[in-house]
Amino acid sequence: MLRRLRTIIFGRPLKDSELKQQKLGILWGVSTFSSDTISTVSYAGEEILLVLIPVLGAASYGKFVPIVAALVTLLALLVIDYRQMIDIYPRGGGAYTVAMDNLGERPGLIAGSSLVIEYVMAVAVSVSAAAAALVSAFPRTEPYKSLMALLVIVLLTWGHLRGTRESAVLFGIPTYLFVLTMLALVGVGFYQWVHGGYAPEPVPAVPEDQCTTAIYAVLRAFASGCTALAGIESVSNGVTAFREPATKTAKSILVVMALIVGTIFLGSSILVSFYRIVPNSSETTISQLARSVFGLNSTMYYVVQAMTVVILILAANTAFADLPHMMAMMANDGYLPSRLISRGSRLNYTNGIVFMAISAGALVLAFGANQHALMPLFASGIFISFILHQLGMLCYWTRRKARFWLLNAGLNCVTLLVTAVTFVVLILTSFLGGAWITLLGIVLLTALMLCIRRHYRRVQEELSVGSDDEVRAMFSATHSGKAILPMRSLNRAFIKAYNCARDMGFSEIEFFYTGSREEDAIALGKRLEELGFVGKFVYEITEYRDTEDVLIRHIEMEERKLAHHQHLTILLPNLVTMNPAKQNLHNETSRVLLHRMARYRYVYIFQVPYVFE
Repeated sequence: MLRRLRTIIFGRPLKDSELKQQKLGILWGVSTFSSDTISTVSYAGEEILLVLIPVLGAASYGKFVPIVAALVTLLALLVIDYRQMIDIYPRGGGAYTVAMDNLGERPGLIAGSSLVIEYVMAVAVSVSAAAAALVSAFPRTEPYKSLMALLVIVLLTWGHLRGTRESAVLFGIPTYLFVLTMLALVGVGFYQWVHGGYAPEPVPAVPEDQCTTAIYAVLRAFASGCTALAGIESVSNGVTAFREPATKTAKSILVVMALIVGTIFLGSSILVSFYRIVPNSSETTISQLARSVFGLNSTMYYVVQAMTVVILILAANTAFADLPHMMAMMANDGYLPSRLISRGSRLNYTNGIVFMAISAGALVLAFGANQHALMPLFASGIFISFILHQLGMLCYWTRRKARFWLLNAGLNCVTLLVTAVTFVVLILTSFLGGAWITLLGIVLLTALMLCIRRHYRRVQEELSVGSDDEVRAMFSATHSGKAILPMRSLNRAFIKAYNCARDMGFSEIEFFYTGSREEDAIALGKRLEELGFVGKFVYEITEYRDTEDVLIRHIEMEERKLAHHQHLTILLPNLVTMNPAKQNLHNETSRVLLHRMARYRYVYIFQVPYVFE
């Protein structure tokens, strides 16, 4: 019944041979790995104007389009750079792989940590922004804002647990509908502006005494608008998710994504400048632009609003698609728990998806689904990965000196300079606003990954064997040994454990009894002898009812007597009931012993089940 229900909810289990069918081509790859970046066009321009207008007033529009053009240029530079990186590092990993290979372990882990935090933040910001958009349309839902954001996370988690391809189709169609809607908005807006004879108002000059303030405002606005670059590294991080030839598919997806984002962002920003849209707390710039172009009560206005809400919801889709792949790569390198490598029944990285859902949900609850409070945390993490990626690629070109290395290194220098300046502006303006939380999180996550790596190395060293003689000595010493059978009374479960010990061929079997009355122990020992049980009966009397402690002390004493490579086996009768609710009523000694004796290397503990209907 449970298996059937799971199949209905998540789909039938997939074979390993079906993994190829789960790979994504250009069509669904663009919608799955670019929805985050595409969604930024709905709010990146507004973030720029929110910085410029309080300082420059109407003169802001003269700076607005050049800032957007600079951002689109930076987007193009990053796309060129990431296309080169995909050829060099076809296994994916983005900034993590580049920094690890060219800058060393710690910079690589810092880049990886920043990407993990960035993706989690992207989900929290996107679903919070979507919830805010719904609250704007329906103010009475304000008390349920966090709940709505959590429900969106649950929906995305369910979609991705069903499999990569199914989630791509499920969430990809709305992404393309948003793109078509925005292209229609830009196209109709330009048509009306050209044929309607609209003339923009003259832009007043910035007073001389405000030039310094204006420069600072432009830098802040550029840094705020860099949210439009969020998720651009997702394609390079998830190369292994694409259909073969994976590198060619990934590079094509990057170009298509850049063309979509660049066209919509630049086109809508020019229209915002022409129509002199002023962002306010009650209505977004996209809503005002759609109202100006299509009219307030037109069908297309409501279509634009609906698609904006949908794309904000689906902006988290990119992170859900990409982070599990990247975490699996980091786990394969030994820096994250190995369980992140395993694929679920639908050939997806189930544990990574669940981690994403829990982490993003916790952030939503902690910040009350307030996207404005989350934004400073989100933006700073993006540029740390950008900087380390550019620095790593710069080192790569200067070391390898491959063909056109000077041109490529120069490109990296320019991009590195822009991203570094932007990062400094972001930190100066938003450190106390929450950016310090991201920086602290990156430090702590990097330290955690170093600890995990050290642990796995120690385990590997401990489990590795040396010479052939050592191997022979280890397995030749384990063909027989001593077995201890704890007992309270002579019953069917004990007899089954005894038969198991005999079948396993132990050279010595000990029956260990502990109780409060010595006469009971002596009587039990005599009965075992009379019935022909082969083994040594040992008992210990305690008046404090600490039978588990007495048993553990006895096992510890026997363990200290073991010679090198000798072992001691404990066979525990374990009563198994068919009713799970009743299982906790039994086997308390087994649970305590398993927990307490787990640290002893040469003490083996086996549970011998006795099934009770």
